[in-house]
Amino acid sequence: MERDRSTARVDKAGRIPPVYRAVMAAAGPIVRWWGRLEVEGLEKLPLLGATIVPANHDSAWDPVVIAFAARRRRQIQALAKASLWKNPLLGRVLDGMGQIPVRRGQADTHALDAAVQCLSAGGCLGIFPEGSRSQGQKLRARSGVGRLAQAVPQARIVCATVSGTVDIARFPRRPRLKVTFFEPTPSSSSESAMALAERLTAELRAVAPVAARRH
Repeated sequence: MERDRSTARVDKAGRIPPVYRAVMAAAGPIVRWWGRLEVEGLEKLPLLGATIVPANHDSAWDPVVIAFAARRRRQIQALAKASLWKNPLLGRVLDGMGQIPVRRGQADTHALDAAVQCLSAGGCLGIFPEGSRSQGQKLRARSGVGRLAQAVPQARIVCATVSGTVDIARFPRRPRLKVTFFEPTPSSSSESAMALAERLTAELRAVAPVAARRH
């Protein structure tokens, strides 16, 4: 029987898994030195308790850079496209980091259940409201982040914008990476899941407009 890869793997004592620490250490020279990372608003990210971190998504580097920026306060478990698990080695790393595979373009209730489980256990979950990388195009919001907020109403929402990641590979020109954490406009009880997702996406993009790699 195939083991359940969507269950977040977090130590019972709340310690960050060794694989997660190793990935952050490996990313350090690229993100902190090469990328000259600047972080603002880190104090907005709670040290404990259920937290949803919606973010903009323009580069494959975004989840790594955001996780690195947050590493001194929280481990961010993320919803990632299930196709990444097709690579057995990468799949093992993602499992060790507690990431949750989600099948895009379809109603993946299994991934949603795993994400709710993560939050209900007091975890910190990263999600891209637009669903996939922008690739220089404006994308519509998807309702997933709103459904998670409704399913775990005690979860705090702290947005994260990331910029500069599309230029990481522009050798020999060094990028300037920046991650900003901020609290979104408070939600009302009458706001639908879709409306919340659209508002969060708009607030994210107001800070970090859609970016494409420059040549």
